[in-house]
Amino acid sequence: MSEAVWAEPAFPDYLPTVGNAVADAAATWGDHQFVVTPDDSVTYAQLDRRSRHLATRLVEAGVTKGDKVAVLFPNSPAWVISWVAVTRIGAVIVPVSTFYKEFELGRFLRHSDVAYLLGVPSFLTHDYVGRLAAVAPELDDQTDPELLLPSLPQLRGVFFWGDSPVPWATGGWGDGLGDEPPARPAAVAAAMEADVSPADPMMLMYTSGSTADPKGALHSHGGMTRHATNMAALSQWESSFRLWSPMPFFWVGGFHTIMFRALVSGATLVTQGAVDAGEVLQTIERERITHILAWPGTTQALMDHPRYPSTDFSSVLGGSLYDQVPVDRRPSDPTLSCNSLGMTETSGPHSSYTVHEEQHGVPPEYRGTFGRMVPGVEVRIVDFDTGEPLPDGVEGEVVVRGYSVMLGLYKQERADTFDAEGWYHTSDRALYRDGWLFFSGRQSDMIKTSGSNVAPAEVEICLTTYPEVMQAFVLGVPHPTHEQDVVALVVPWSTKDGQPGTLDTDDITARLKQQLSSFKVPTKMFVLSEDQVPWLPSQKPDRRALARLAEELVKSGA
Repeated sequence: MSEAVWAEPAFPDYLPTVGNAVADAAATWGDHQFVVTPDDSVTYAQLDRRSRHLATRLVEAGVTKGDKVAVLFPNSPAWVISWVAVTRIGAVIVPVSTFYKEFELGRFLRHSDVAYLLGVPSFLTHDYVGRLAAVAPELDDQTDPELLLPSLPQLRGVFFWGDSPVPWATGGWGDGLGDEPPARPAAVAAAMEADVSPADPMMLMYTSGSTADPKGALHSHGGMTRHATNMAALSQWESSFRLWSPMPFFWVGGFHTIMFRALVSGATLVTQGAVDAGEVLQTIERERITHILAWPGTTQALMDHPRYPSTDFSSVLGGSLYDQVPVDRRPSDPTLSCNSLGMTETSGPHSSYTVHEEQHGVPPEYRGTFGRMVPGVEVRIVDFDTGEPLPDGVEGEVVVRGYSVMLGLYKQERADTFDAEGWYHTSDRALYRDGWLFFSGRQSDMIKTSGSNVAPAEVEICLTTYPEVMQAFVLGVPHPTHEQDVVALVVPWSTKDGQPGTLDTDDITARLKQQLSSFKVPTKMFVLSEDQVPWLPSQKPDRRALARLAEELVKSGA
């Protein structure tokens, strides 16, 4: 087994809390732009000042240390201002997916024990006011913004950035944040900030687990702040960088791997809530973007757009548009590019690569590697059954421990999350060879599509609630640009004469779209008869055989 560490970790020289990170960034980069969207922007100094004012307002509203505050915004300055305001007074931020439909939102709010929700009433076609009212029917008769709701017993208030269209929420929370806050609550907020320690919980971030149950990873100020600084040093990000990325801040990739890393680097992050390929190409040109950071599906959409050939990419230095990166800053053989491996529970990457490897590739004998372990983080390959470490070249389970690993999973006991030696078992399959990590897939059935995790059980539960569906199997089928397609195999109930029933797959898909985020809805659905379902001797469905069947059906276009 190889555990080679190829550099020392780079940690901040201040006490690692979010408040201190922002104060340091404001002192260092001041009027330099931090986050830019088509409609708004915020500098480092403005982020520090406005978040302090918002923190004061939150204190006045009753938010205190340890309270869980959900934030519901698309990528925007409002998102980052809210994040800093909430966490600098010791409250815990709980990012909300803008994709959540009614069922998902209700389950999330109940599981996370959110005390306050700060966000926007709507975004694009998403009506969050309507979804909140559906989750908590008592709101229909609520005329007071101080909430006591049996359906959401921990929720005490809803705060909207703009005007509030309902009496049960207060509006205008984004107004006047550049003004001087009232002296007394500002002094209390400052005292609360002084009491925040690196060990304190900072964020409760939800991810899809291997089951349909909610899975919230609780992270500390110290862990995430140190990891952002360490990863920024490893990637050598600089204040001259102008990054473009649409990755949502409510997921670890957008929040930590990109936004938080940009913050401690002094870089400018250009982002947006909704992606239009033509507008993005104009943005790259107008904003003189140096690095494009996006999922393969997004970069493919840019390359397919009619404007792509005429776009000025002369400012681009690196990122995911390989053909636009200067020749001297990219591997001559794209297959020698390096990858990284990580997850929400580890604050993003626990394996990575150097800038030299990013720009020039890895040695040919390590083609396909996911890099080496991040400095300061321990990664082992162990036997799935015994937990014993495995030698070089033997595939097993990836286990991780170290400063960047979460404090724990919310509402799960430590013994159910970590083993006796403190290792977190990831369910990822991999092997080490000469210190290089080679990832081979998930031990569980998790589907990864365009950077998003989909728990098959969640979609299967929805499908089997439909009266015409007897069985449902949701699987991931490899896709050339967005990792995997979500594919459903469904078995209808038999008719009275024993013949297979019929299913209207278009109608079923339409119903799923009303219940689930769009990325969870199967892109293809195939109807099987009972005798087509493969079974194991244990009388459990053979999911490997089902996955092969799904892939064959997709290829044949059946």
